[in-house]
Amino acid sequence: MTTHSARPGTAGATPSAHHGPVSGTSLFAAVLMLFGGVMAILEGVAAIARNSVFVVTRHYAFEFSLRGWGWVHLILGIALVAAGGALFLGGALWARYLGVFVASLGAIANFLWVPYYPLWATILIAVNILVVWALCTGMHKEAGPARTP
Repeated sequence: MTTHSARPGTAGATPSAHHGPVSGTSLFAAVLMLFGGVMAILEGVAAIARNSVFVVTRHYAFEFSLRGWGWVHLILGIALVAAGGALFLGGALWARYLGVFVASLGAIANFLWVPYYPLWATILIAVNILVVWALCTGMHKEAGPARTP
C-alpha cells in the first residue's frame, strides 16, 4: 500500500521570520539599500544645513522648505540603512518588506526632489527601483519554508 506523503520536514512548514540571504539578489538589494540610504542621509543633512548645493525653485507644485525636504530624506535614509543592515547581516524577512516600502517611498520622494538636484535625484530613483526589483525577485525564493540540508 502506498501512502501519499511529502518529503520530511516540508509538510506543514511555514515560513519563518528569519532566513539567511541565500540569493544574490538579496545581497544585491542589501548593498543597494545601504548605499541608497547613506546617500539619502547625506542629501538630508545637506538640505537641513541649508547648503548652497541645492537650487531652490519657485512655483513648484510640491513646494516644501529645503529643511523640510531634508528631514524627509534623512528619515527615509535612516530607515533604508536599518533595513539594509538587517537584511545584510541576518536576512530578516521583515527587512525585505520594510525595504520594499521604504525604497518605494524613496523613489517617490526623489521624483519630487528632481527640481532641487536633478542628477542626484535621478540616480537615487534608479537605485530605489533596483532595490524594489531585487527584493521582490528574491523574496519569492526565500520566503518559502526554511530548507534543511
